[in-house]
Amino acid sequence: MSAPLQETRIRSASREVVIGGQHRFCLIGERINPTGRRIFQEQIRAGDLSAVERDVKAQVAGGADVLDINMGVPLVDEAELLAKVVTMVQELTDLPLCIDSSVVEALEAGLSAYHGRALVNSITAEDERMEQILPLVKKYDAAVIALPNDVDEIPMEPAKRLELVEKIVRVATTEYGIALADIVIDPLAMPIGADQTTGLATLETMRRIRDEHGLNMTCGASNVSFGMPGRHELNGTWLSLAMAAGLTSAIMDTRTPAVVDAVKATDLLLGHDEWGMEWISRHRAAKAAAEKAAAGAAAQEAPATA
Repeated sequence: MSAPLQETRIRSASREVVIGGQHRFCLIGERINPTGRRIFQEQIRAGDLSAVERDVKAQVAGGADVLDINMGVPLVDEAELLAKVVTMVQELTDLPLCIDSSVVEALEAGLSAYHGRALVNSITAEDERMEQILPLVKKYDAAVIALPNDVDEIPMEPAKRLELVEKIVRVATTEYGIALADIVIDPLAMPIGADQTTGLATLETMRRIRDEHGLNMTCGASNVSFGMPGRHELNGTWLSLAMAAGLTSAIMDTRTPAVVDAVKATDLLLGHDEWGMEWISRHRAAKAAAEKAAAGAAAQEAPATA
């Protein structure tokens, strides 16, 4: 018998998002992150946060339900910067936030600046990491993303990943009093270009996490396609397969309509979009935008009257 499906609730000051297997897929916008973005890092070090505002607007316009914020920039005070950006983003949008850092002090600074119930990104099954992060998750009444890897390895076998999921659940719930619903598992999506079997292993991991624990899950949506051509097509197809296997959210770039469309279509086909209203409204909005753009182009091309 399958475990009951959990509902993970995160909030801003004025909006709640529910992540769960009976709800529409949760899109976590990944763009507010300087990793691999040299110019963005240089701007931040110079005190220029204008790119943050642009990224917030673009991710919201693309359909993000939650925004992930990471400010891991070398040679800056990450705690001070993360708190500043968390405050800034709350003034730009009412979407709930996922606060993302490998630095404990930065996580606490971001959580203390946040008015709501955040999602913390992330812990692993390493004892030290759980000891550092789980008290913060409890203190700030947050939910947490957990990855089933430990100090020794990133396991490839679903059974080993499930063992580490069970360890995380046991420690979080019994030692720190964190609710099962507040644990979101990242089942470790790996690049398909490096090993064709990794996708199947991750899908099997997802099915078992859903069936045996009822936990919500997330992943880095673009990890699977890393190093491959046609990444949008691969990412969209991967997310459709993963959603059918139990994935309930993803950290992704919501500026890519092809991938977002694949998610919305899968929501509809899985019965998570009542009467297809999300699908219909999205297509109506796209049609209206295309007609407006065409009208604007026609007006520019029209000859001036005497």
